[in-house]
Amino acid sequence: MRVLVVDDETPARERLKRLLDGIEGVEIIGEAEDGLQAVELIEREQPDLVLLDIQMPGLNGFGVLDALEKLPQVVFVTAYDEYAIRAFEVNALDYLLKPFSRERLEQAIRRAQVAQVEEQDLASRLAPVLESLAREGRHLSRLAVRDGNRIRVLHVDQVDWIGVEGEQTFVHTEGGRYSIRRTLSELEARLDPARFFRAHRSAIVNLDRVKEIVPWFKGGHKLRLTTGAEVDLSRARARVLRKILRW
Repeated sequence: MRVLVVDDETPARERLKRLLDGIEGVEIIGEAEDGLQAVELIEREQPDLVLLDIQMPGLNGFGVLDALEKLPQVVFVTAYDEYAIRAFEVNALDYLLKPFSRERLEQAIRRAQVAQVEEQDLASRLAPVLESLAREGRHLSRLAVRDGNRIRVLHVDQVDWIGVEGEQTFVHTEGGRYSIRRTLSELEARLDPARFFRAHRSAIVNLDRVKEIVPWFKGGHKLRLTTGAEVDLSRARARVLRKILRW
């Protein structure tokens, strides 16, 4: 795997190269000290994987990706955890928080090697990342939703499913539905993936509430919840759910 290292701090680049040295199957093909140089090297060298810092002067890590026509596999390497959600939205393969161990870096490299060989959808690739974040206590346990003019705090155990109607996101519970000022992508990145599943682009369901998987027209399915609500399950997501539930 041909790897490019991008970080504006020389010590950080040197440490990354030392950690990469000796990991089987890895070839460091170059390094960039800013975003513009990174774009030039990525377009010229076509690396298999970019270890990309986020906060850089001039053009940051997200700006690098915006400037590219063809995106390589990316693992973000940063000292800041507030960028995790956006990193997921641009299909980052992994998200390493400094300081990280050689073992954690090697885990990210192995994930990239597997993804290089096997076709994987975003949810499958992000599941191990989100599980890792869960172990560090970063999954949401409560949601602040709007109930008329009031703000209600719900524990995630109360959530049946979350859906988008028009441009509004609603949290559905046994007691009613409530609007929330978060996107589905943000919620998917912060909720425990062992419990909350993206059924299709407009809905996330609490798997603890799923009572039946009902065959539907043209090979589709619906998820029937314990409340009686039914949520569409896309064909692509059905394949993922089949692996999770083994049905």
